[in-house]
Amino acid sequence: MDCIFCKIVSGEIPTKILSESSNSISFMDAFPLAKGHVLVIPKNHHQKIQDMSKEENIDLFTLVHQMISKVDSISGSTLVAIHNGKDAGQEVPHVHVHLVPRTRTDSAGAIHNMFNSSLKLSESEIKELYDKLKI
Repeated sequence: MDCIFCKIVSGEIPTKILSESSNSISFMDAFPLAKGHVLVIPKNHHQKIQDMSKEENIDLFTLVHQMISKVDSISGSTLVAIHNGKDAGQEVPHVHVHLVPRTRTDSAGAIHNMFNSSLKLSESEIKELYDKLKI
């Protein structure tokens, strides 16, 4: 498999590993968006979060939880971002969580700035989506 993150897990590509658990690792991003940008990934290759086992998810997000405090100590706020699939902006098809230190003066803005406009839905569209998404 030609996955850069799998190569990091196997040690084929060296990186600055910050922490490791039984199923996950965290390391410094090679192309940081801010000083202290960290990635947390599962050791096993999965393209989307829902492809992971419950145990792998728990392990991944436990490590995310541990790393947030460290990243937060850099600037006081941390963006937690997951692009779950190619159409969502995922560039490497391996689950990864970005932890990016944020400041009030950086240029990133709020999540609503990522999209050109707010979506306007009718009540029937909202009801249809609600029924589809409700567990």
